[in-house]
Order: sequence, then C-alpha cells, then structure tokens
Amino acid sequence: MMFPRMFVLIAGALLSAFLAGCAGNASSPAAADDDGHGHAAGSDAAKPDRSSTAADADEGVVALTAEQIRASGIEVVAVGRGGGGSTRLSGRVEPSIGARASVASSVTGRVERVLVAPGTAVTSGQALAIVVSGEAAVYRANALAAAAEAEAARLAHGRDKALVEQGVVARQELEASRARALAAQAQAAAAQAQAAANGAPDASGRVRITSPVAGIVGNVQVTPGGVVAAGSVVADVADPAMNELVFTAPPALAAQVRPGMTLEVSVPGGSFTATVTGAAADVRQQGGVAVIRAMPVEAALPPAGSPVSAVVVTEGKDDSLSVPADAVQNVDGNSAVFVAVEGGFKAQPVLAGRRAGDRIEILGGLTGSERIVGSNAFLLKAELAKGEAEHGH
Repeated sequence: MMFPRMFVLIAGALLSAFLAGCAGNASSPAAADDDGHGHAAGSDAAKPDRSSTAADADEGVVALTAEQIRASGIEVVAVGRGGGGSTRLSGRVEPSIGARASVASSVTGRVERVLVAPGTAVTSGQALAIVVSGEAAVYRANALAAAAEAEAARLAHGRDKALVEQGVVARQELEASRARALAAQAQAAAAQAQAAANGAPDASGRVRITSPVAGIVGNVQVTPGGVVAAGSVVADVADPAMNELVFTAPPALAAQVRPGMTLEVSVPGGSFTATVTGAAADVRQQGGVAVIRAMPVEAALPPAGSPVSAVVVTEGKDDSLSVPADAVQNVDGNSAVFVAVEGGFKAQPVLAGRRAGDRIEILGGLTGSERIVGSNAFLLKAELAKGEAEHGH
C-alpha cells in the first residue's frame, strides 16, 4: 500500500531492533509514554498534539519509544514566543581599551639602544629603548639646581628662626625667609616633575622609554643610531589576552543594542556566542556610525586584526512564534518541524520567516501549544526518507 509522501510509518534508524518491535502498534500510547525528559505524555511538561486521528498516526508518525528518544539525543521543547529582526554586523578583533599602547618618546634625542623586537613579551614599566638627549640632560640639571636652592632656603629659614628666638633678627625677616623657602620648595618640585615627565633622565641625559602596559610588542619604529622626535612612536604594545570584538553598524542600531545582549559571531572555521559590553553612536565619522563592543562567552578570539561578522537580534515581537534553527528541516522541498504526537513524532509543514541568531520565526503551521523536536531533528528526517524508499518498491 502506498502512503502519502510526507506521512509514512517507518522504523527508527538508530535502534532498528526496538523499531521492529514497535512497527505493528505505532499508534499505541506505550510508544510515547515519555517525551525524552522523564515526563509522561499526558503531563503538562510534554503534551503531544492530540488532534491527530489514529489514521493520521498510522500514516504520519515516526514511531520511537522513550528509550529510543533518549538514545538518539532527541530533545523535545516548547514552541517559543517572541521574535525579532536580525542585523548582520561586520567588525574586527581589536585590543581592548587599556590593553594597548603606542609608546612614544618624551624627548628629542638619539636612539642609543633598542631593547625589544616585534613579538617580544614585555611587562608594565619595562624599557623598550634608550634615548640620549641633551634636552633631557637640561631637565635633570634644572631639577638638581632647584633642589639645591630649596635646601639652601630651608637652612636660611632655620637660622632666621633661631636668631628671632634670640632677639637678634626681627620677626618680619623670619616671615620673609619662610616665604622664600616655600617658593624654592615649589620650584624644586616643579623641576622634578618636569624631569619625571620627560623620562626621568640620568645625569648624562639618557632616557628609558618604557611600556605603560604588559603585552606583546607589535611594531618597532626606531633603530639604534637614529634620531627620534618628541612625540614620535617608538613601539606598539598590546595584550592579546584582553582582545575584544568591535563592530560597526548604522547609528540607529546603537539605541536598540544594549549591554548584555547576545551576538552570534562567525569566524573562519566556526562560530561562537558573544555578549555586548557597550554600544554608542560615533558622530565624528562622516555619516555617523554605531560602534558595538562585545566579549566572547567561553571562546578564544582570533588574533587582533582578524575580520569577524555577527548577527544581533533586535525589535522583538511578543506575539510571534519561534523555534530553534535546528528544528526546521527541509522535508519534500518544504519547511517542516517534527511535532510530538501519540506514538512518536509527526512532520508538520510550517511557513518559516526570518532567522534571528539561533532561532527561526514561524509565520504559519503552528499554534504555539505544540511540543516539537528542538535538536537532532535531522535524524527523524532521515527516517522519513528511509521509509519513503522502502515503501516505494
């Protein structure tokens, strides 16, 4: 007897021995006493679609027992509510703010030594190069001279204080010497700060150009013997352990994307989930653009500079239906999901809408009360195909 193409009683591919024993009574309640999660078929946790008749069950059910469901890893889930639009983003892997630095020379001078090369791991405060600068030597000398003047003014104030106590010097002289001592101390502090801001040179004017962050040296732009100007970049340093995902999008998306939202990120060779850490519109760029930053969830990022893409779901609708993307299968050229019914699972044609991340919007074919196969639905599709081939002879 030839059955309709989409509704065929077949034996389970995973456990054929069990299926052979169930083929004669595929419509019996024993074949669907459990939904694979320890729930009875009549419980609230696993209610099958009981609108199917016995004839429908005979012609459209892939018969599986609870043991076969568990063995095959089939998961029965409820139809979800709420969907939305998805936007594909393009971006790159970049070092996060605070984990990268373009280290520049603070003075103009001659490069005496270069202490690192591209790929060298450095710690915070480690020297990258040594620059000899006459300008830096002047800063050091000024700091020493100011410190000496401050010490002399302090000693003079001490002598005046002793003479005032002896009645030899007027009190106004003591007050004047105290003011001179305070002014000298302030000038010494300013000179020392100026020397420190210019690399804290030694007496010979040597300045150590140090990295403010720990990481890997990416680019060295000076060579020994060359002259570097104040403000010129000596080397780039970034910490690869603190990379993040940076995407660009239309400015309007910045108002719809919030920290904590999930992104489905695609990279060459695979995909992973990431969480949004921040989103803002950058009005400085021509035409405006939204910058979205995200961090991976238990996944390793490619090296900095690698291109990536992602899908973000926005504009949710509470009255729409959605199912896991793996639940929708192509059966006889049509989209279908497998609904839990008496005796197993039935292929139910559906009208699929947009895909948003790992879920697909369902525009028709389901009421929302069904229990469907959410994972490993392709196994049931294979059983349908096998059954059609057996009954075609």
